[in-house]
Order: sequence, then structure tokens, then C-alpha cells
Amino acid sequence: MRRVRFVALGDSLTEGVGDPVGDRWRGWAELLAPGLAPADTPVRFTNLAVSGAQTRDVLERQTPAALALEPDLVSVLIGVNDTLRCTFDIHSVAERLDQVYAAFRARGTVVMTACLPDPGSMLRLPGALARPLARRQRAVNAVVHALSERHGAVHLHAAEEEWLRERAVWSADRLHPGELGHRRLALRFHTVLAEAGIAGGSTPAAEPEFPAPTRSASLLWLATAGTAWVARRCTDLLPQLLTLAASEVRHRAGGTSARLDLSASHAVAAALSALSAAEQPDVA
Repeated sequence: MRRVRFVALGDSLTEGVGDPVGDRWRGWAELLAPGLAPADTPVRFTNLAVSGAQTRDVLERQTPAALALEPDLVSVLIGVNDTLRCTFDIHSVAERLDQVYAAFRARGTVVMTACLPDPGSMLRLPGALARPLARRQRAVNAVVHALSERHGAVHLHAAEEEWLRERAVWSADRLHPGELGHRRLALRFHTVLAEAGIAGGSTPAAEPEFPAPTRSASLLWLATAGTAWVARRCTDLLPQLLTLAASEVRHRAGGTSARLDLSASHAVAAALSALSAAEQPDVA
């Protein structure tokens, strides 16, 4: 009997952080997997996502491992961690994602992608700190949207989903979905895959299997693992984020904030234009 092979690539979101089952993470991709095919068709699911991964990790490590598994379907949700690094460069992000999508499409693999909400709004950072992160995430989302269309990926506009504003769908860290959030994401992906004629199995269950973490458990997580997570990110990002925030304040005071948005838009356009130019054959 033929199996459906589904491989998930990405970072902590796809790894399943926020949806603990015993001593491991489960997450939206594992919840989605059984519904990809009818009950009489086995689904082989492999999760290669790793917490903290960036587009470089997906291109250089996860993609070769996934290609070796010869998947029918692959999910690529990545980019948020790129925006949280001082090395962020939308041109590099675009180049890497283009290579990843192309590698799978060349094998006939169906690619799933999504636009994601920005971390600044999820963490409720002050405006001067949140706006630079939001601008970066909008740039990544614009690239993902354009490249998804170019490569014929099944794309989910998750950044604009209304349910993302519900506190109940998020875990204690406010950055990763809780079980309810992971189930909502699995449901939304199942819907778009079914509409594309790809998901032929039952819809993932909508109701959580486990009770939501208590307030004391959430506070304990934030005081232990959550603090360590913030410390790791701040060591790399904070100096540059403060510089970006200072620029944000200066532009707002001078009434020139629109220049920052315009500059980001130009960078996205240039990155996509460079990819298009690279694909054009040389004319003798």
C-alpha cells in the first residue's frame, strides 16, 4: 500500500513548542498529518524542525535531509528567527527560500508555506521596539507570499488570521501557540490543502486534549525556560534593536517614519527583482 510522506521543516513553531505531550513537543504539523489521507492510506510523518532555526538552517541542513526522504508534501515555515538577529538581510532570506522551494518543486513535492505574525506584537513590546520587528516580518511575509506564488506552493495567510488575537491560543511565552493555537493552525492548513485537492482525510480535532496550563505553571515557565530564551535572543539582537528603536524615535519626531517603511518595501522589491533577473537566460 502506498504511503503519503509528509516532512515538516522550520523552527520552534513547527517543532511544536507550546504543545507538550509527555516529555516532548507535538505541534500543528503532527496534528495535521493523519488528516492528509483517507483512513486506509498510511501517512509517514517526519518533523525536522528545530527550535531557533533560521532560513540558512533550513536550506543547508533540513532541506537535504528532507529530500532524502522523498516526501510527497513538505511544509516550510521559517523566517521569524531571521528577523530576531542582527544579521537580518531580506536579500539573503529571499535567496535561501527561493532555493528551498525550487529544490522540492523540482522533485514534484507539494510545498506548504505561511505568512506569520510578527514577534513584537505577540510580545506586546513598546512601539519603538515593536515597529522595527514588525517591519522585518512584513518584509519576510512579502517574500514568502511572492515566492509561494512563483513556485506554486499551498500558502496560508496566517499573519492576518482573526483568531491570532485571542489570548487563549497562545502559550505562556506569548510567542508560540498553545495546544489550542496549534490545533487552529492544523485546521487552517487542512482547509487550504483540502481546497487544493491534497488533504483527503478527516479534519483535525478542534478541541484541546489537555487542560490549559495554570497561571502558576505559566509563570514558572517564564521564570525558567522563558527567561533563558529571552536572554539568548537579547545577547544577539538587543544592541541592534536598540539602535533600530532610536532610529524609529528619531524618524517619528521628524515626521519621516514613512521613509522607513518605504525603504523596507524597496529592499523587498530589489530582492525579488534580483531573483527574477537571475532566472533570465543569457541572450547571445
